[in-house]
Amino acid sequence: MLTFISFWRAAAIVLNDLGSSAFYAGGIAEEAVGKSAPWFILGVMLFSFAVRAVYVESCSMFTRGGVYRIVKEALGGTFAKLSVSALMFDYILTGPISGVSAGQYIIGLFNELLRLGSSQHWLHGAFTHASGAARQFPVDGASAVIAVIVTVYFWWQNIKGIEESSDKALKVMKITTVMVVLLLGWGIFSAIHLGAHLPPWPTPANLHFSKDAQGFLFHTGFMRTVGLFGVLMAFGHSVLAMSGEESLAQVNREIRHPKLKNLKRAAIVIAIYSTIFTGLGSLLAVMLIPDAVRVPVYRDNLIAGMAMYMVGPMAMRIAFRVFVVIVGFLILGGAVNTAIVGSTGVLMRVAEDGVLTDWFRKPQHKFGTSYRIVNLVAGLQLFTIIVTRGDVIMLGEAYAFGVIWSFTFNCLAMLVLRWKYKGERGWKVPLNLKIGKTELPLGLISVFLVLLTTAIVNLFTKSVATVSGVLFAATFFVIFSLSERDNKRRHDMTKRQMKEHFQLEHQDTVGREALDIRPGSVIVTMRDSTAPIALKWALTHTNTVEQDLVVLAARMTGAGGPDYLEATEQLFSEHEQMLFTKAVSVAESFGKHISLLVVPAGDIFAALAQTANSLDCAAVVSGQSTKLTAHEQAYHVGQAWEALPEPKRQFTFYVVKPDGEALSYHIGPHAPTINPDEVQLVHRLWLNLRRMPQMHDLHHSDIITYALTNMAKEFADNQQHTLNGLKECMQKPASKPHLGSSRYDSVEDAGPGYSLSKPAVDPTKETKVLT
Repeated sequence: MLTFISFWRAAAIVLNDLGSSAFYAGGIAEEAVGKSAPWFILGVMLFSFAVRAVYVESCSMFTRGGVYRIVKEALGGTFAKLSVSALMFDYILTGPISGVSAGQYIIGLFNELLRLGSSQHWLHGAFTHASGAARQFPVDGASAVIAVIVTVYFWWQNIKGIEESSDKALKVMKITTVMVVLLLGWGIFSAIHLGAHLPPWPTPANLHFSKDAQGFLFHTGFMRTVGLFGVLMAFGHSVLAMSGEESLAQVNREIRHPKLKNLKRAAIVIAIYSTIFTGLGSLLAVMLIPDAVRVPVYRDNLIAGMAMYMVGPMAMRIAFRVFVVIVGFLILGGAVNTAIVGSTGVLMRVAEDGVLTDWFRKPQHKFGTSYRIVNLVAGLQLFTIIVTRGDVIMLGEAYAFGVIWSFTFNCLAMLVLRWKYKGERGWKVPLNLKIGKTELPLGLISVFLVLLTTAIVNLFTKSVATVSGVLFAATFFVIFSLSERDNKRRHDMTKRQMKEHFQLEHQDTVGREALDIRPGSVIVTMRDSTAPIALKWALTHTNTVEQDLVVLAARMTGAGGPDYLEATEQLFSEHEQMLFTKAVSVAESFGKHISLLVVPAGDIFAALAQTANSLDCAAVVSGQSTKLTAHEQAYHVGQAWEALPEPKRQFTFYVVKPDGEALSYHIGPHAPTINPDEVQLVHRLWLNLRRMPQMHDLHHSDIITYALTNMAKEFADNQQHTLNGLKECMQKPASKPHLGSSRYDSVEDAGPGYSLSKPAVDPTKETKVLT
């Protein structure tokens, strides 16, 4: 059940992931390519406008989009598994890099305060070395510990079941926006006041690659001969700045009407915000922080370093740095949670598609969450943090692999769908040249070529990312393939077994002839295979030799649901198979015969009333609802019965409580059942009395009224005499009662519309019938 949200809230959710890269992308890029890195960060952020346009087009085709869904539609299952393997590498690394980066900001602040305290002689001897210098926390190790704590916290929150809420994301982005306005405003003022210079222009001569950034080409000298290749390398090392775009496809399903219009609005807000924050922030960091300390000291927390080199009193700068650390911890911590939620959602989508075995989908016994998938994701994230020991550079190098390849696969799929899918699109990536009847998507082709070129360059220049990413993606691809094969084998076996046990017969209308049942049957609703209390009660109280018993499963549908499909396309769901397997098992244990029925239903009560009327049944038995009282259930059934067209039959509605007690409600005006002998008695009296001249206008009902009136007077005069007479009538032999008969229950008035009966306590004798 989705709570549809505005485009502002959708943008906030995406920016909680995408905006977190502003806290670490600049330092990682400068470590790799030199002081010109901010220009490449800014270029990546401008290019992200085009990548975001690809996602908007894909979302206009698939409401529940995402890389896996789109690639599978365009390129098939193999490419889909490859793309989702790369995407999982992205998601798995998002948590560690965000958690470690949050730790870097916190530890960096503590170390800065310790150095400041030492210079002012505020510290106790335990916090200083013998030389008087302040003791420092090990940055990488302590950051890794913080990242582990944050990951474990969000792992537990997701195990319990975290509520998807745009409110928290919006509040975080409001606080972040305050910080961004202060950061950019104060930073630009400081840069002008200090006369700071722009970073070197992004020309091949100004690029200075680190050894790690050159990867497999370190000893070749290839980059010195081809300058453009160096520019592409620098661009590839900065591409992690636009990580988080996949979140736009995930949040698309929650955007309110008009969906496409609001999606485009959200994309524009995200693009402008991230470009200003990440792009301009990276430029200002290089302009304000001196070269001597920018990379050695503030590489992993550039924004905190900017705060320390603003113009103004030291107290204000430290206060602002504390604010930056708090905001950074909020948004980076949120990115850790987004990584767990996002990767869990992707794997659940893959599991729903039969690629992962059902073992992964088993719900947690207490909280009902997909705990095995959450455990897998959190375990891989913790393993990554421990192996990298909190090294942000190593994490960033590997992180870009998943980012660029998931974008490339997505863009390739959309390019293929331009020719494969000819239906209407709500929106297209701009720059489309039409030649006759052929349309050339120049914009989409250009975006794909840039992404593909960057991805290939990264393969040769990111040795850590290439080795770890290929190994990770290959491992996941093998797991997906083997799991899918095993799942297909199991499902094929289940399908064969299902056909042996349940032969599906599709009927346009529900009738007694199709089920081969007699009038006056009993319908039992069943919705939970683990607690068939209503069915057991009905079997206990029904002699199936005299009354047929039908187990009913309602298939809830809506717009676009199974009721809009051809009968041959309506699959017998796993849930229905479990229900009926349990129903047959319970019936066999009682030795009684049952019939099975599935009906489509937009409203469960309307379906019950209509099916009961179509089958001419005498009773409907249902379990106690978890949300409605028995009286409320009966009221809704009564309302549904009133809405039925004539002719319609009255029936008794039984609600069986978990403790086995049953309440019965007579739906519709329910006349008492009178034996044929009693009818003959009234008729003989009427014939005899009609012989009298003054009784020519006498009716049968007048006799019954007179008899009841005199009985009431007699009871008032002599109660014992009346009770004795009634006991004699009750002791006379009569046919055995059955469910739905008025003799079965002792009726009390329960208000208009239906009448309430006391719990039925007279079970009939069981008759064993071979199923």
